[in-house]
Amino acid sequence: MRKLIVLGFVGFLAQLIDGSLGMAYGVTSSTLLLAAGVAPAAASAAVHFSEIGTSLVSGFAHHKLGNVDWRTVSILAVPGFVGAFAGATFLVSLDSDTAKPWVAGILFSLGLYVIWRFLVLGGRRPTFKSRPSAAMLAPMGIIGGALDAIGGGGWGPVGTTTLLSSGRLEPRKVIGSIDTSEFVVAVGGSLGFIIALGSQGIEWSYAAALLVGGVIAAPIAAWLVKKLAARVLGVAAGGLIVVTNSKTIAESAGATGALVAVVCGLLAVLWVTGIAWAVRQELRAAAATEREGALTPA
Repeated sequence: MRKLIVLGFVGFLAQLIDGSLGMAYGVTSSTLLLAAGVAPAAASAAVHFSEIGTSLVSGFAHHKLGNVDWRTVSILAVPGFVGAFAGATFLVSLDSDTAKPWVAGILFSLGLYVIWRFLVLGGRRPTFKSRPSAAMLAPMGIIGGALDAIGGGGWGPVGTTTLLSSGRLEPRKVIGSIDTSEFVVAVGGSLGFIIALGSQGIEWSYAAALLVGGVIAAPIAAWLVKKLAARVLGVAAGGLIVVTNSKTIAESAGATGALVAVVCGLLAVLWVTGIAWAVRQELRAAAATEREGALTPA
């Protein structure tokens, strides 16, 4: 029972971050499930089944607040579904012991990408050109969907970062569109897992706990998307993913317990330093904006 309560809180926190940043629900939830000893395929399956509910509620909330570009969602949906279904069946075909370090490596890389995106690029002001083309969205959907199913997360890191860096859609619509299209991706991945694993291979209680926490957080996150400092949250989420998965990678490489502790400790220090740097940059940006406002003639 205690584990389910903890998972409910994880689902709440992960969806709060995901709904505000457009990424990190899957990678955060999957990382913690793997750390708890759940097999990679079972962990990703639980996350995808919970995402059917969380993404539906999140998408509805984003739609009501005008955060969704439906043309982008409609183009992403089918490629994302296909990619997630294929990724799920591929992951199930791998041996659990073989898959775990590889999945941890994917999550670790995604965590670094999240940090890089919000730490290094966070201060750049986007410029909005034309809307994203189908030629860009279709392959992005296939890759993002496949990576999402294999790694337990990846739709947001691939989709949100690609669209944000393209400068073709304003940030709130990038986040709202990625969160909304994730419903179709979650359905595709879930179908792949249930066909390949069967209902007995899925941790339904874990999926339900994540779902309850995520559904509670979804409307709050959709509202907070305009309020929270994305740079700080992005670095915090990415650091959690990196530190947690580094333990699995180090253990799989045969590192001793002492060496694992040292590696995780060093990464934790870098993580805290990155969060502090991001907070400092946000405070400086806020102060600069305040000064500009004071200098602007009334």
